[in-house]
Amino acid sequence: MGTLLLVTSIALLFPIITSLIYQENDLAALLISAAVAFGFGLPMWWVSPKHYDLSFRDAILIAVFGWIIISSVSALPFIIHGSIPSFTDAFFEMMSGFTTTGATILKDIEALPHGLLFWRSETHLLGGMGFLTLTLIFLPHGMAGVRIFRAESSPGQVITKEKILPRNRDAMIWLWSIYLSLNLLQTFLLWAGGMSLFDSLCHAFGTVATAGFSPKNTSIGYYGNAYFDWLIIIFMFLGGMTFMLYYHMLKGEWDLVRINTELRWYVTIVGFLCVLSALILWLNGTYAGVFDSLRYASFQIVSILTTTGFTTADYELWPQSAQMLLYLVCFIGACAGSTTSGIKIVHFVIIWKYLVTTIKKMFFQPRTILPILLNQRAIDPFAINLSICYFIANIFLVFGGGCVMVLIDSMDYQTAMSSVISAVMNVGPGFGEVGPSENYAHISSAGKWFLAWLMLVGRLEMFSALVILFPSFWKK
Repeated sequence: MGTLLLVTSIALLFPIITSLIYQENDLAALLISAAVAFGFGLPMWWVSPKHYDLSFRDAILIAVFGWIIISSVSALPFIIHGSIPSFTDAFFEMMSGFTTTGATILKDIEALPHGLLFWRSETHLLGGMGFLTLTLIFLPHGMAGVRIFRAESSPGQVITKEKILPRNRDAMIWLWSIYLSLNLLQTFLLWAGGMSLFDSLCHAFGTVATAGFSPKNTSIGYYGNAYFDWLIIIFMFLGGMTFMLYYHMLKGEWDLVRINTELRWYVTIVGFLCVLSALILWLNGTYAGVFDSLRYASFQIVSILTTTGFTTADYELWPQSAQMLLYLVCFIGACAGSTTSGIKIVHFVIIWKYLVTTIKKMFFQPRTILPILLNQRAIDPFAINLSICYFIANIFLVFGGGCVMVLIDSMDYQTAMSSVISAVMNVGPGFGEVGPSENYAHISSAGKWFLAWLMLVGRLEMFSALVILFPSFWKK
């Protein structure tokens, strides 16, 4: 916990520098917040035993309460400055930032000073690869880091069993290096295309992390620029890939990339949905030409499927069939081991193959053992059960959460369901009163706390956040 707070205080130096450059009135709030994080973090880090081996229960508690503590501390600059005076609203905004949800309560984003805007976007950079994975670089070697990584990892990473290096710290350094390189590359390409350096950084943080905060009220649609749109589409897609594949590419291990089942499905699903939605928009005359239809359709499909949440159009004005496709992709998510949330493609692959195999065994080959292959390897029954369990847990949480939101806020069922889907899947914009032209400011305090909890549940891939509700978890 001390390390988490120290990393937060160091991260606050970048918005402090931004505030000094723009000479705005947010400097004092940022300095005080950094001092608070450092003042609490240093003693905790200093007095903690250096060779204590965390149990898996310890790791889960750090994973859950670490995110809550960091979001609380990170809300201080907005509260002290007065731009978001309510702790509930500021906490919601920061939990949305760190979990890469991208849902906002701000009605006029551009009114915020540049230092706070930069901090708001930097939470995406920190949360995209996983805030806890960053602290693993500073922790001692041993099982503690492995257990924290497991607590924050998705079930899909357990299923695929991909491991690039024997030591967790080395793996995190490699993954963070690749992640930061993609951010720098996109920043340069956006800046070279005419976007300001500040906006380029903020949008790169929100793209590679598949998050969605923009310093503009109308998101990427503010620019109306095809070059920016296609560039961000590409980097949203890259952010949705398993990051360990980039390591294999750098090492020249192209066979591992070629046989990756999830990547093939990812490319196929994205390509099919982009073309289908573009065809619907073009045939309905929503946009003048085929290329404009493909551009706007691809942006919204890739943005929501990768749980990024950037927008270039008010898709609630689209034909119902196109909106239905967007509603569908809210549930998908991209690849396990990426910066995305959602159910993940690997789970759908396994469930689909399990369905086909079960039908074959029932009607055609009852005496035959039919293995389910992933990356040309048979997967064990536990992985199948885990995928089915994870899918069911997500669906139950969405329907149960929708009922809770209707009871709390008396909102219409479309808005209630959409707000829960956006929170659990970390998508950001939804439909109804939380659509692309709206925000979450009108939701009650109880509703915001509930949605903030769902964001954390979604970001920690369900099980780590829910297991603490089991009484048996607290027993010896």
